[in-house]
Amino acid sequence: MAGKIRVGVIFGGRSAEHEVSLQSAKNVLEALDRGKYQPVLIGIDREGRWRLDEETTLLYEQARPLPNLSVGSQREVALVARGEQSRLVDLAGGSELGKLDVVFPVLHGPYGEDGSVQGLCRLANLPCVGAGILGSAVGMDKDVMKRLLRDAGIPIARFLILSSGRDGGAAAATDFPRVSAALGTPVFVKPANLGSSVGIAKAGTAEEFARAVRGAFAYDSKVIVEETIVGREVECAVLGNENPAASIPGEIVTGGSHAFYDYEAKYLDEHGAELRIPAPLDAPLREKVQALAVRTFTTLCCEGMARVDMFVREDGEVLVNEINTIPGFTKISMYPKLWEASGISYAELVDRLVTLAMDRHAAEQRLSTRP
Repeated sequence: MAGKIRVGVIFGGRSAEHEVSLQSAKNVLEALDRGKYQPVLIGIDREGRWRLDEETTLLYEQARPLPNLSVGSQREVALVARGEQSRLVDLAGGSELGKLDVVFPVLHGPYGEDGSVQGLCRLANLPCVGAGILGSAVGMDKDVMKRLLRDAGIPIARFLILSSGRDGGAAAATDFPRVSAALGTPVFVKPANLGSSVGIAKAGTAEEFARAVRGAFAYDSKVIVEETIVGREVECAVLGNENPAASIPGEIVTGGSHAFYDYEAKYLDEHGAELRIPAPLDAPLREKVQALAVRTFTTLCCEGMARVDMFVREDGEVLVNEINTIPGFTKISMYPKLWEASGISYAELVDRLVTLAMDRHAAEQRLSTRP
């Protein structure tokens, strides 16, 4: 393994998106170039313990079929700083398990996509794939994200924020008259810090709204309520650091019995949605979507990768819905599929993301730390 880049692929996590992360991480692992990278698989269980998956790593090295990933009873490890080079340590025996050269967090949602792991990597002096602390944090929090976009003049849907406060959100659940007067009906109710459509509900009545608010507060202490936008759902992938580029856009057409692109439509129902890649947009509208995706990416201080989700109205107006700084990497996920359609294969995409992380880290190392 001498000379290979040791990539810590971190997956799982203390999030409602744990299962999605397992699917994404397996695909990332399968795409890593065996001649260039040595993966170190680290699964985070639902209690936050880090566990080293040596069996799956061995199968990868032997070029054998990989099982579906899980986070079970593998030995517990920790990332420990050792001067300028951090190392993994076996918590049971205290032995060192080698260094990491770069971390690829395949963690969706809180404790992974919100700046937590990114901050840990910065403290450990490790390159980290994707956005840094700031971009990750503002990209995760839909309230802060939308306020920054609004202040930058980027078009978004109207929204209100509800806080659980001391009553656990009970008062907010009765706030339908104020919400409907401001945003119309129906509205979408979402946890402010979550993704993969977990905890999202559409509400058109006071009863539906109260139920949706209670459901969203089960995942977060802050809930965002948005007006319904009638338009096409379009997504665009962004890749790069100082000079990010946008992929061709894709369109999501929700099918079956799904009222919107919910968790089941994304991951469980094979007929839940149709992905149209490329999206059927004329050239001026396509370029408008791509430019807005890059502008959103830079406004929110993102780096490496992100997927920008937008709505396109019938009159051609484009509104940004949200950004995902660690988008899904499953075989049916939009981010890798959009880049594949734009001429970058899954394996090349993963390689570029690792390179971008290491390049950014190298540039940061050149900054002075002394007065």
